[in-house]
Amino acid sequence: MNNLSFEKQDSTLSAWNVKRLSIMAIFIALSAVGALIKIPSPVGTIGMDSAPGFFCALAFGGLTGAVVIAFGHLLTAAVIGFPMTIPIHLYIALQMALWAVCYRWVNKKLGLIPAVIVGIILNGVVSAFAMLPIIGMGGVMGLMPFLVVGAAINVVISALAYKAIKGSRLI
Repeated sequence: MNNLSFEKQDSTLSAWNVKRLSIMAIFIALSAVGALIKIPSPVGTIGMDSAPGFFCALAFGGLTGAVVIAFGHLLTAAVIGFPMTIPIHLYIALQMALWAVCYRWVNKKLGLIPAVIVGIILNGVVSAFAMLPIIGMGGVMGLMPFLVVGAAINVVISALAYKAIKGSRLI
């Protein structure tokens, strides 16, 4: 009898893991499609890949959003051959994961509009300055406008999609 109880708990846990992995796989696939839509920039890795990750952070949790957005950036970089080297793109993917968690946290604490503003600032301005030791101040200033535009597009799309289905049975 005790063994049967254990199996039931295990299957419940597995069902949640399967659901979470399925959600991540679907949104990583959407990120892959977004990775093909580029925003012209000096580095070429700014695209529409992060909107699914930001959406997942709001709708399904920070960890889910972090995984999706990190894979989304790596897919974007892979499409054009990791122009800034794999270690630097891993560093950027970790930043993006952190920004997704922050985006969700600000949404929970202050609301969607402040979260959008914070998401754009983190992904556009802070990400540019995080590259300062690698590309120098000239590179940061040259990259920042493109990052801000890309961040604004991705974050606003994620916020609009989340607002459209918030409260429905879909999330």
